[in-house]
Amino acid sequence: MWEEKLKIYDALVAKCPRLERLGKTMPYTAANGYMFSLFNKAGEIGIRFSKERQKYYFEELNTTHYTSYGAVMNGYVLIPEAMLNDLDKVADLLNESYDYIMSLEPNKHKKK
Repeated sequence: MWEEKLKIYDALVAKCPRLERLGKTMPYTAANGYMFSLFNKAGEIGIRFSKERQKYYFEELNTTHYTSYGAVMNGYVLIPEAMLNDLDKVADLLNESYDYIMSLEPNKHKKK
């Protein structure tokens, strides 16, 4: 089951040419020194947004904060499984997240 969902995550990232999937055991995307999408051991996808957009997506997508390894990932929205049937729409969200991350001051403590 996890491997099947990983294929979906990989297909999602592949729809966004500016992005590269990183991580072997914990797949993620990162840019500008920040992670901005994660794929957890439960096979769930979380995408990072600004506080304003988080609030919007919590309501719009009827979802909540993303958790990974039992920790709430502040800044990340859990992408509902039903949305994974429309990867183009989720790719739009992932591209929005990338643009948000690139608008931040570079995190010099992390690799780019």
